[in-house]
Amino acid sequence: EEAKVMGPWVKLADHLGTFVGQLTDEPIRAINLLFDGEVAGMNTDALHAAALAGILKASNSDVNMVSAPVIAKDRGINCSTTTQAKSGVFDAYIKLTMVTDDRERSIAGTVFSDGKPRFIQIKGINIDAEIGAHMVYTTNEDVPGIIGTLGNTLGSNGVNIANFTLGRSEKNGDAIALLYVDEPVPDAALNQLRDTGLFGQVRPLQFDVA
Repeated sequence: EEAKVMGPWVKLADHLGTFVGQLTDEPIRAINLLFDGEVAGMNTDALHAAALAGILKASNSDVNMVSAPVIAKDRGINCSTTTQAKSGVFDAYIKLTMVTDDRERSIAGTVFSDGKPRFIQIKGINIDAEIGAHMVYTTNEDVPGIIGTLGNTLGSNGVNIANFTLGRSEKNGDAIALLYVDEPVPDAALNQLRDTGLFGQVRPLQFDVA
């Protein structure tokens, strides 16, 4: 019974780590996992191991939940865990914060009643994003034309968008987009988006959703 309950949360932890791992090019110095609400009472060691495996798989596809904590320790990554009682609208969520020499990056997610993990916050910006095998993540200023540029560029390159999630810090502030697409996005399409000058980042992402 515990495994049945834990399964979706293990998958979420892996997805959170996978997101951070694919976006981080520099050495990771520290990782903190915050477990809020019901998930704080689960086996957080297993969830932490799943998140570490997700992060490290970006550079070593052979990493798993058993080897990930050992590899993280060998690399000098400071790993910590925080638990707290339910603090918001969600019964439970996990927030992963990653620190390098130059930046701090955070992402949070939860598991809905259908058992599917979702991303609910990136860079402090609230979202509600379905997670698919092939995704595209962009950062930009909150200006007109972003949705059209993304849709037109991907469409003209034969990429179908299954789900399109937007979020912003405030009007005319920092904004993000997370697109779930049906197939890997060609490099040509990614470069076309970058060449517009509208985006701070344009990154393809892959997730193991099986």
